[in-house]
Amino acid sequence: QVQLVESGGGLVQAGGSLRLSCAVSGRTFSSYNMGWFRQAPGKEREFVAAISWSGGSTYYADSVKGRFTVSRDNAKNTVYLQMNSLKPEDTAVYYCATARYPGIAAQGMEFMQSYDYWGQGTQVTVSS
Repeated sequence: QVQLVESGGGLVQAGGSLRLSCAVSGRTFSSYNMGWFRQAPGKEREFVAAISWSGGSTYYADSVKGRFTVSRDNAKNTVYLQMNSLKPEDTAVYYCATARYPGIAAQGMEFMQSYDYWGQGTQVTVSS
């Protein structure tokens, strides 16, 4: 079955950096767009970033643009989220997800319904 395992979360001071990883198994990773979402306490899950199956296109929420970078290594079946200049409002559980269909354009990847498998999440806490 398809499994996604996130790692790399933790506690960091404002202005610091973290790199999240998401290892995928059970699917031809290189054929699928990937996304990152986050959910803060009491809030709905929201889109953070997405990357096309080839890695050639990336998309970001306005709130993280210029601070976060999404990338992938298709040889390692892993997608990454480099987070710099972290702010307390970035505190949340971060989830990776794999697109529902292979080989599609990356438009629409900001919507949760575009994904069918999700990781268990990794906590990121940014202290002020």
